[in-house]
Amino acid sequence: MDLDELRRKVESRAWFHRIDLGNGLITPGVDDSPQKLKQIFMPEDLTGKTVLDIGAWDGFFSFEAERRGAARVVAADHFCWLNYGKDGFDLAREVLKSKVEAVVCPVEEMLAKSIGTFDLVLFAGVLYHSQDPLRYLRIVRSLCHDQLILETHMDALDYPRPAMVFYPGASLNNDPTNFWGPNPLAVQAMLEEVGFRRVYERARWGGSRLVVHAFV
Repeated sequence: MDLDELRRKVESRAWFHRIDLGNGLITPGVDDSPQKLKQIFMPEDLTGKTVLDIGAWDGFFSFEAERRGAARVVAADHFCWLNYGKDGFDLAREVLKSKVEAVVCPVEEMLAKSIGTFDLVLFAGVLYHSQDPLRYLRIVRSLCHDQLILETHMDALDYPRPAMVFYPGASLNNDPTNFWGPNPLAVQAMLEEVGFRRVYERARWGGSRLVVHAFV
């Protein structure tokens, strides 16, 4: 498609991620995706690696993993694609001539026998939306045979033990899909509980965001 048609398609929908589609056209996402990329410390070189992006939405991190040389990238989502549409991901994938695979599947139904296991699993902005975060992390562990990058909302920072704050209704950011705010100690303890052997805090920002890298 020509640039004018592409621009019209981009402008016709709401975007979460800011994806560079080339020719000076960047999707107008509400998320500062390039800045978040710096904050999660994704490996610069993913040559030959396999990557699973859980909660991919518009696909920024999936396409970035492919750009960094990953041999196979799977973008998995269900909630966002069901409620906000998958057409943004599909459009970006077409324009970028990407080979990223799309899997429409809730976390609860992700199985290694169906989609495989991966060198790197990205789990950004998902944990605090789970009603059962420990179950989610067990599933993530079953899909990961090397490294996990987890980014989440955090709370209870002054509590000296692993703890989580529960948000009833829409009490966090007026969003009824926000359920839990774990503190960093809880994130580390849960990751170790499900089988990650080395867990490292990599970053905090904005007073409420946490990035952790974990290895099997």
